[in-house]
Amino acid sequence: MFPFSDASVHHTAFPYVNSALIGVSVVVFLYEMYLGGFGTLTGKGQLDLDIFFFKWGFIAQELTSGTQFLHRGNAFIQYDIETPVHTVFTLFTSMFIHGGFMHIAGNMMFLWVFGDNIEDKFGHVRYLIFYLVTGIAATLVQWAINTDSQVPLIGASGAISGVLGAYLVIYPHNKIKALIILYIITVLEMRAMWLLGAWFAWQLFQGTISLGMADSVGVAFFAHIGGFAAGIVLAVGYKLSNHESLLPIDTRSSQRWDR
Repeated sequence: MFPFSDASVHHTAFPYVNSALIGVSVVVFLYEMYLGGFGTLTGKGQLDLDIFFFKWGFIAQELTSGTQFLHRGNAFIQYDIETPVHTVFTLFTSMFIHGGFMHIAGNMMFLWVFGDNIEDKFGHVRYLIFYLVTGIAATLVQWAINTDSQVPLIGASGAISGVLGAYLVIYPHNKIKALIILYIITVLEMRAMWLLGAWFAWQLFQGTISLGMADSVGVAFFAHIGGFAAGIVLAVGYKLSNHESLLPIDTRSSQRWDR
């Protein structure tokens, strides 16, 4: 399921922060391609790219033990993987690193579709803070599930899950178009609450069956769950602080499409 468009919500300003977040992620991925060559597109880059992931991705065991990994390799050769900054800083840097073309393409499409409306609602500065906070919350939830993991956690999906959670609270009736790929490829239009509800249910299901084997799964489902929950909590808090009703306005009247 790949959302690619949502019905128009009147914007008061251009989504500068959302565009910048996408731009930074793309620039970092281009640097990854420089390190790993075209193998980066499939997530099978070269040694320099693996070192980059270990240096700037979030590694749970480093936070748990308070000690950074210094070297990686075998009895014959060792590679320097020491992070140039404190491990806590990788809570931020890991959000802008992706493991392959489909990883970044999927994440940026979700951010492009859902992020602009949330930025318009919160404002530029608050949206940036919201994005970073939900991303950190997502990473910490995944860390709590597997505190001894030595696999670098990378990707923006935790923070983007926070955006999805906020979207569910603020625009549950907004219409979303998504590309569905099963036995056939089709375009489905549905309300955000149904699409995002189905997405979250899938994360819960996959996260539950992945318990105990998180390092072998390859997807940080609990980061998605944690980010989504954090996004809901912060969006509810925003509405309450602004004395807005928690019951959203039903926009089932005619809506034009953004894109």
